[in-house]
Amino acid sequence: MNKRATGTAALIAVAALILSGCADDGGSGGGGGSIVVGSVNTISGPATFPEASQAAAAVFDAFNEDGGLNGQKIDYKALDDKGDPATATASARELVGSDGAVALVGSASLIECEINAKYYEQESILSIPGIGVDTGCFDSENISPANVGPFNDMTLTLQYGSEVLGLDDICVLLEIAGSTRPTYQAAIDKWTEITGKKPKYVDDTVPYGASDYTPYIVKAREQGCKALAINPVEPDAIGQVKAANAQGWDDVTWLYLTSVYSENFAKAVDNAGAGIYVPAEFYPFTDDNDINKDWRALMEKNDIPLTSFSQGGYLAATYFIEVLKSIKGDITRESVTKALQGMDPIDNPMVGTPYAFGTQNTAGWPIILKSGTNAWEKVAEDWLRIGE
Repeated sequence: MNKRATGTAALIAVAALILSGCADDGGSGGGGGSIVVGSVNTISGPATFPEASQAAAAVFDAFNEDGGLNGQKIDYKALDDKGDPATATASARELVGSDGAVALVGSASLIECEINAKYYEQESILSIPGIGVDTGCFDSENISPANVGPFNDMTLTLQYGSEVLGLDDICVLLEIAGSTRPTYQAAIDKWTEITGKKPKYVDDTVPYGASDYTPYIVKAREQGCKALAINPVEPDAIGQVKAANAQGWDDVTWLYLTSVYSENFAKAVDNAGAGIYVPAEFYPFTDDNDINKDWRALMEKNDIPLTSFSQGGYLAATYFIEVLKSIKGDITRESVTKALQGMDPIDNPMVGTPYAFGTQNTAGWPIILKSGTNAWEKVAEDWLRIGE
């Protein structure tokens, strides 16, 4: 979750009202010629996530060029929900009901998990989002993202701040969208359970897309906060850091989420205070290392931006192909569902937690943006894991 805004609270609040719809008679699909695989993505609108599905498509194209599964090719259909609840609903029904997809892979949407989770359960189809964003991506038995997600990310950033950096007086500022408040509170409570520590101060009134974050920064400083753990989208984070700079608050430590991890953010920030720390959900893409070699080569070949989004889409498709190869007999929705639910965990050095459907990723790689550097750096030699 980096580089682009993940939308507004109002948008998700509307989305949360539409959690289910009328069912279509979806076939199992994929048993004959091509293997239909779909994804629902926010590609246009106020917040966009194109790289995940683009990366998944590149993986599937390469697989098809190599002959596919015994000559059977993957027909990948990536639909745009435009950040609109009705379109997200219709897109899922087109893919699952009309097109007969055997699974959804590589999705990255502001709203679609919460909108479509009940429908996926009803139709017995599974989804591996490249980037899970809303709470529905993490509390449905039919959806299992490749990424850590914002809620585990919050626990990780708090844990790193208190246990590794040794910070006291950590305050939490939350941008709450839709029904996410209890889930973020659970993430904070998990940190408290692990460390025995609590936030000095919590403000859950911080808005998405504010024109000026000065009042929230001033209030936090007055509360005696020495570090701020915040869950903003990238433009908001830039505004928050600049507001602190304008107030001369140069000794604050920032504990952000992967949503701000981008080269654009690094270039936009001159004064990072005592440091901006992020637990990257995947192996840091700004580090030119053999771990990211295959992903990087495929992205560059297809002119896909190097971001955490494209890492998630790449991994989701890679996991799916490995499971697909294990299936004996026809490739149908039923056989794919059975294989995913019974899969052995897949190790990949790009992530800190082996992937198995239904098991959440709980590891991040700590990185820092220092004042005046305009570049992210690793600050650890291994993954940070929740509770370790």
